[in-house]
Amino acid sequence: MMSEEQLLYYLALGLVSNIGDVHISILLEYFKDPKLIFTAKRKELESINGIGTIRANAIKNFKDYKRVETELNFIRKNAIKILVKGDVAYPKKMEHLQDAPHVMFFKGSVDINEYKIVSVIGTRLPTNYGKERVIELIKTLSHADVLVVSGLAYGIDTIAHKQSIKMGLPTIGVLGHGLDQIYPNANRSLAIEMLKKGGLLTEFMSQTKPDKQNFPLRNRIVSGIADAIIIIESGDKGGSLITANMANAYNKDVFAFPGRSIDAQSIGCNELIKTQRALLINNGEDFLTFMNWKSEAETKMPKQSALFLDLSNEEKQIIQLMSKQEMIAIDHLAVLAALKSSQVSFLLLSLEMKGLIKVLPGNLYAINQANL
Repeated sequence: MMSEEQLLYYLALGLVSNIGDVHISILLEYFKDPKLIFTAKRKELESINGIGTIRANAIKNFKDYKRVETELNFIRKNAIKILVKGDVAYPKKMEHLQDAPHVMFFKGSVDINEYKIVSVIGTRLPTNYGKERVIELIKTLSHADVLVVSGLAYGIDTIAHKQSIKMGLPTIGVLGHGLDQIYPNANRSLAIEMLKKGGLLTEFMSQTKPDKQNFPLRNRIVSGIADAIIIIESGDKGGSLITANMANAYNKDVFAFPGRSIDAQSIGCNELIKTQRALLINNGEDFLTFMNWKSEAETKMPKQSALFLDLSNEEKQIIQLMSKQEMIAIDHLAVLAALKSSQVSFLLLSLEMKGLIKVLPGNLYAINQANL
């Protein structure tokens, strides 16, 4: 177990000006113990490749140990876990990344290393299509015992966290600020709920505000901590694309849901797919198949609800066909089912009355994901 003195010097490293995580990696590879970095002679520090005079001076001039003590007191008072790179509790999927944070702060109730991890991210302004894709995806993932990670932002992030809680999946929010606050404030109650099965993770000390420059740093954790990243709706710019590019650099599996070419919220996803920076998926089943998690999910999937058992063979066939489509017309469904349109119309009416499907504008039909 790491000593209090070692923790103090690890935290101090994060406060030294002009020293980032790559520099800390270089220094720790050379000195092994963080205390030795601060007690080393200036000339020795200067001689290390990648450090030089400016950074050596910054290390030797560091005096703000009072700030470190304040942080340690905050951590003790609030039962926060310090995750130090190389320690047993540190996320294993990030340990090999040179720019991964050397210290992270976690408040929650799960062991991050016990799970397969999927990061689900997207626009802050999702369409109904985007919302439905998140709901369907999380329902499917609930059969694969995964941990869902996102950024606690408005939109897709919030829906992913809420749906995970609803489906009994652990979920972690990665923050762009310290654990003494929640941003956005509207997600405060959601964040508290997440602590019961999941948690909150950040590399930032308390008193760190949610400044704009912090969120690209936050995004590298969202991408680095996961086995795979899924983007559900993204514009032509923004955090989701930054996260996807980081995930590509980390050799993580990246997936995206396609959208219509005329939809602003789908420009980013379509571009990622077109440029082969993300694999196209239409639903959660596609994702489980790509990840080779499907057979495992099938063994854990409930056999069928009592309601589904009450369906006729024809109704089950209609549900199975519709589950592969976002929406579908009666005539198209009739062709796929090899039934007359009048038969399909009767079956759809029966399924609608049971709450399993819904009618959309233009006489189209879709699965009612909320009740299936």
